[in-house]
Amino acid sequence: MSLVLHVTGRVLAGPEDVRDELWVVDGRVTYDRPAGARDVRTITGWALPGLVDAHCHVGLDAHGPVDAATSERQALTDRDAGTLLIRDAGSAADTRWIDDRGDLPKIIRAGRHIARTKRYIRNYAHEIEPADLVAYVAREARRGDGWVKLVGDWIDRDAGDLTACWPRAEVEAAIAEAHRLGARVTAHCFAEESLRDLVEAGIDCVEHATGLTEETIPLFAERGVAIVPTLVNIATFPRLAAGGEGKFPRWADHMRRLHARRYDTVRAAYDAGIPVFVGTDAGGSLAHGLVAAEVAELVTAGIPPLDALSATTWGARAWLGRPGLEEGAPADLVVYDADPRTDVRTLAAPRRIVLDGRVVG
Repeated sequence: MSLVLHVTGRVLAGPEDVRDELWVVDGRVTYDRPAGARDVRTITGWALPGLVDAHCHVGLDAHGPVDAATSERQALTDRDAGTLLIRDAGSAADTRWIDDRGDLPKIIRAGRHIARTKRYIRNYAHEIEPADLVAYVAREARRGDGWVKLVGDWIDRDAGDLTACWPRAEVEAAIAEAHRLGARVTAHCFAEESLRDLVEAGIDCVEHATGLTEETIPLFAERGVAIVPTLVNIATFPRLAAGGEGKFPRWADHMRRLHARRYDTVRAAYDAGIPVFVGTDAGGSLAHGLVAAEVAELVTAGIPPLDALSATTWGARAWLGRPGLEEGAPADLVVYDADPRTDVRTLAAPRRIVLDGRVVG
């Protein structure tokens, strides 16, 4: 028998499922004391499933794809913050090599962003016209890990503001094709205009979702469409607006209004029963390792601490189809000195990080 870990104190296997201990044998969780274990390492504290960042971009910086060494540093920064499962919501870099590294977070990829021509950040996306949308969605559905990422809206330089990127018919056909291939679809959306068409077309998730209104919130709730608010990214809106208001004053004003009501928007979505999950939008211009800050932002928005915690642990893992601390699951867990249910700011200071049964931090 290889090294056995014994985690004692409190194991938060679920929101209300608190256990006194767990064991890690051959990299997997068990709640049965192993017979004959001689080489045992004990870790004491409050244990959680490895945190989830459901909107992260390993392999990107502000200018586009980065090299493997930079991608590794990004992934290590996320890991050391307690993030052991990432939904990579669009990357132009090939990061499949990370799957062979047992010391790096596990990644669920959404392929490369799919955007309208000249309607997104340069070097990030496939930039195409609507007639090609279905084909590109099929391509990324086959390349990804069960997700596809669209850019649902972006600044239209002729209009001087955010507008929807895709006609309704093409969106319906593209989402149907992704679903046929077994993939779920998410979309970057800041503004209001694109949301109804995307939801009625069958989309599974919306990123940012700052444009939710009293009219679209019930639609999201009825269809069970999740949101990943990325509030640590939305905090940058005033700076972005200041940088662009000289050329695009309508857009700048719109961005400020979306920012001003961001907490009310998230709380209204939560109150309506819309699934809310943690995502930082790390990569691009935003630093990695911000998962604890995003959980704290959800609490600031009015989401109860236990539900904000679930949005990066038990609930997020179930949504993404990955196990938590169930019997026989891979031992991906983070241990803290105090109960994170009492104060989510505890997440900012992990004591031990265990990935596939190995102590890596």
